[in-house]
Amino acid sequence: MDVKVLGTGCTNCRNTIALIEEVARAKGVAVTVSKVQELRDIMAYGVMSTPGVVIDGQVVHAGGVPARVKVEQWFGA
Repeated sequence: MDVKVLGTGCTNCRNTIALIEEVARAKGVAVTVSKVQELRDIMAYGVMSTPGVVIDGQVVHAGGVPARVKVEQWFGA
């Protein structure tokens, strides 16, 4: 599963990455997490509020650290 976290490197972005990696590990889901920090690239996804999360090419979240429950749903509740 390809996961991209869109953001300029703020604390919320780092916390989002850590949460995604933690939940994926707990659920035994193999993920590749990458950061997208260039504003032009972030806007190409239509995300205006960061952090944003893109899974396999689809935007699933934008604006703030997602709730743990939401992240768990991405990886199969």
